[in-house]
Amino acid sequence: MFLLIRIIDALFRVYGYLILARIFLSWVPVDRYNPIVQFIYRITEPILAPFRVILPLGSVGLDLSPIIVFFLLNLLHRSVINILVRLAL
Repeated sequence: MFLLIRIIDALFRVYGYLILARIFLSWVPVDRYNPIVQFIYRITEPILAPFRVILPLGSVGLDLSPIIVFFLLNLLHRSVINILVRLAL
């Protein structure tokens, strides 16, 4: 059971890092055809896209969806790990 908890914990952390990478990529000019950039966009876009529909860009053009997703992902991460740890004990 603890191995499962560690795997799930690692998956949440890696996905969080991918979202952070996506945020940083939006700040710098990058080659959109780079395979690593395309991978990051393909992995993170399915989660970010629904939040972009809910949260319009606003007057300054600031995309808040990665921040909201990052916050919700961390909340879900802690909740899932806490539930699994309680089940394991």
